[in-house]
Amino acid sequence: MLIMRSMSVMKSAWKLAYRHSSIALRYKATAVPRSSNPQLSFPCLDKLEQKNKTLASAMSEQLTFCAPSVNSLEGGPEPSYSRVVTGFEVFKSDRPTFMDNGGYLPSFEIAYESWGTLNAAKDNMILLHTGLSASSHARSQPKNTKSGWWENFIGPGQYIDTDKYFVVCTNVLGGCYGSTGPSSRDPATDDYYGTRFPIMTINDMVRAQRELVREVFGVKKLHASVGASMGGMQSLAYAWEFPEEVEHVISISGCARSHPYSIALRHTQRQVLMSDPNWNRGFYYDGIPPHVGMKLAREIATVTYRSGPEWESRFGRNRADDSRPVAFCPDFLVETYLDHAGEKFCLEYDANSLLYVLKAMDIFDLGLKNREKAFEVRSKNEEQFFNEVSETLQETLPKEPYQEKIKKATETPEESWKDLQNGMKKIANKKVLVIGVESDILFPVWQQREIADVLRSVSSQQENIQYLELGTNVSNFGHDTFLLSVDHFGPRVKSFLSN
Repeated sequence: MLIMRSMSVMKSAWKLAYRHSSIALRYKATAVPRSSNPQLSFPCLDKLEQKNKTLASAMSEQLTFCAPSVNSLEGGPEPSYSRVVTGFEVFKSDRPTFMDNGGYLPSFEIAYESWGTLNAAKDNMILLHTGLSASSHARSQPKNTKSGWWENFIGPGQYIDTDKYFVVCTNVLGGCYGSTGPSSRDPATDDYYGTRFPIMTINDMVRAQRELVREVFGVKKLHASVGASMGGMQSLAYAWEFPEEVEHVISISGCARSHPYSIALRHTQRQVLMSDPNWNRGFYYDGIPPHVGMKLAREIATVTYRSGPEWESRFGRNRADDSRPVAFCPDFLVETYLDHAGEKFCLEYDANSLLYVLKAMDIFDLGLKNREKAFEVRSKNEEQFFNEVSETLQETLPKEPYQEKIKKATETPEESWKDLQNGMKKIANKKVLVIGVESDILFPVWQQREIADVLRSVSSQQENIQYLELGTNVSNFGHDTFLLSVDHFGPRVKSFLSN
């Protein structure tokens, strides 16, 4: 009985196995095999592909793309400006300007805007220096009523009072908002400069500004040189280049020389931008711009504009939509914020300008050795140019093309400090206000302390060197503090300018 029952179970098992194998064979012959899980979707990549198609179509119709149609990102480090900027004036110099690292521009233009009135003595002018990608539009004015990037800082009765001061702001040399830069045409060839534009320095920028100050306004001495971020570098550089032509110097969230951490951050931005095949070694003006590289570069930069605690309080670990599956595309709120920041910026600013201005920040150093070397290179090229007028642009460039060199640091910290002291002596007896922000990770606060400390160490009038530090109890906005917390340092600026 037991044997018969076992044989019956085996027979049933054989029938079931046969039925399953038959179904499997029929399925294999008639259906596509299913994977264990469905493939993830990538809407962010779909969006990029669609943008490439749109840009390609626009280029084929010879349309010009300057800025995407999106709203400004509130609280961004440098507010949104289309490259079709209006309302600025243009100063043109027909004299060649020679660069610290070799090469020259046969002529150049500087875009600028102004507020207030220059007095009869011409001693109330304040030159305002911009951050990395800002235009000259620091405040609204009749020719451009759009709010500026320091709208609530400049104006009648404001911290920089246009009832008292005549304020001028420029777009930097190398930029793309009206001033000569890589997207400009070389008068020698009538073609875009592209990466034939010479490597420039912060000091090159301020020497161009000085021509504007002298030629357009006839001002022999500024009441103040003022700037934040890269503008803080320029503010110091202007005083260094022309110490007898500046009364007050204000540097906010800047530095006296770039340090490895900041250089490393800017390096990553350049690398992702240059890896975009549309960049084409800088010659993309007749094709699709490197918008993907620009977007990623801006996302990296945006991470450094705020602080960790600010990200925590603003976004936390919240996802944009908990009802949607987890994805590789922007998913957390902080990711969607970065994605929007990159998307907003990627067609607003010229990619080559970004590369050149970032590099200018990297090589900024007011140490004596660096400035002496720059003067030697510039003087040699200038002498060669005027002695041999018939030489071409290529022949006036250094024999060895500019390239980054990897080498070990040869200076000790003590030697480096001494070199900076020797370099900063030129401005040590000026009236200088340095402002730092404890939560800043892009220009860490110790870099502002370094400016104040080195100036005091070589100054015979230490009371002229003022330092203000905003702690985390005041602002967690990080580097963006100079735009978002103006009421916390504005009164100090106003008082300093009045002395």
